[in-house]
Amino acid sequence: MRIQFFGAARTVTGSKHLITTEKGTKILLDCGLFQGIQTDDFNQKFGFEPAEVDYLVLSHAHIDHSGLIPRLVKQGFSGPIYCTTATADLCKIMLLDSSHIQEKDLERVNKRREKQGRPLIEELYNSEDAEKALTLFNGVQYEEKFELGEDKVSVFFTDAGHILGSAAVHLSIPDKGSIKKLTFTGDIGRQEDNILRKPQVFPQADFIISESTYGDRLHPKENDMQAHLLRVISETCVEKKGKVIIPAFAIDRTQELIYTLDKLSSEGKLPLIDVYIDSPLAVRATTIMKDHEECFNPDILDYIEKDGDAFAFPNLHYISETSESIALNDLKKPCIIISASGMAEAGRIKHHIKNNIGDPDSTILLVGYASSNTLAGALKRGDKEVNIFGEMFEVKTKIEVMDSFSAHGDYSEMLQFLSCQNADHVQKVFLVHGEYDTQQIYKTKLENAGFKNVVIPELYESVEI
Repeated sequence: MRIQFFGAARTVTGSKHLITTEKGTKILLDCGLFQGIQTDDFNQKFGFEPAEVDYLVLSHAHIDHSGLIPRLVKQGFSGPIYCTTATADLCKIMLLDSSHIQEKDLERVNKRREKQGRPLIEELYNSEDAEKALTLFNGVQYEEKFELGEDKVSVFFTDAGHILGSAAVHLSIPDKGSIKKLTFTGDIGRQEDNILRKPQVFPQADFIISESTYGDRLHPKENDMQAHLLRVISETCVEKKGKVIIPAFAIDRTQELIYTLDKLSSEGKLPLIDVYIDSPLAVRATTIMKDHEECFNPDILDYIEKDGDAFAFPNLHYISETSESIALNDLKKPCIIISASGMAEAGRIKHHIKNNIGDPDSTILLVGYASSNTLAGALKRGDKEVNIFGEMFEVKTKIEVMDSFSAHGDYSEMLQFLSCQNADHVQKVFLVHGEYDTQQIYKTKLENAGFKNVVIPELYESVEI
């Protein structure tokens, strides 16, 4: 059996790991889009032949894990795609949204490249490719076993607690007369998420492919997340009459922000200012989230029973139409604008940042992980100038960070997730989905926890197990 790493290797995006079994069955774990600057070549070329892949098993719906599925299909993949039912529902909206963003961004970029006399960039995929890909999805429940190929590879999902429908993938693979058990963690969630259940424990594995995003840090203890958010709103909107601009992933982070604001409103603490959810994707995702309460933790279920709706309060506006989004540019009164994407690399949020980055009375609030080569990463790093749509802008607005909203577990939470394993029985741990410096630190932490063979594969590296 062989594993080859075609993405998220010594970086945090583009998750793609190809398993080839003893009988030649090819199982692709995730098919994510590389995000950030100078990633075009990585997205254009897979490094393997899509038509030769037999099955795709998807851990969750985030675009850096699912966003190249339409291109995979465009280039010849025609096998089934397995994921949880909630992930399948989310991908129905996310992949179509991604295709729309691809089309719009490509049009804008190629206009600029044409003026500069540079070669045009090839389309990754379009809406037709996304629609075709969606016909291949098969949603299954957590812990529901299914089999792949002549090998009869057994697969099931457990809840990873990262976003709605996110899963760790567990495979039992016949190999040389024995069964090798491999777990792919996907992205590991928080132990105390405001909305989702805790990550589930899982059976003993022989091999683990583990994410490592926050392998070098602990999230700051947020004694009162509501108080922190309320302070930012009060200082910006009440005292300075500015806007709070929040880049947030349309799935889970946006809903967690809405839920937090809902609680502040119910308690009479939220100032009477307008809150705009300016993301068609987030609007649809909120509806899907309401349909999957089986993923919710007991606290929010109790709140819903008392409050009726955790995602609706006075002065909350869900915006889908482009004209309504553009109108926010001319809005002079204080407000809160929550818009996708979380890394500020695509979508309406880039326009809101562009229009407010020169305003010292406004605040850009960063509430989740941001890769270093993204706009949100540059703002989080404290860059004095940033590139937006090919132009440089001076950062005059205030930048605030709340990592307590992060959907990724820190190293303590990741180690807790893996603590259900007997480290002596794990033959090898492969670290993916992390920056290399971070992975080296997390590797040492895993070794200190008893895992004896921890490796950090390079991009395209192939490993026999």
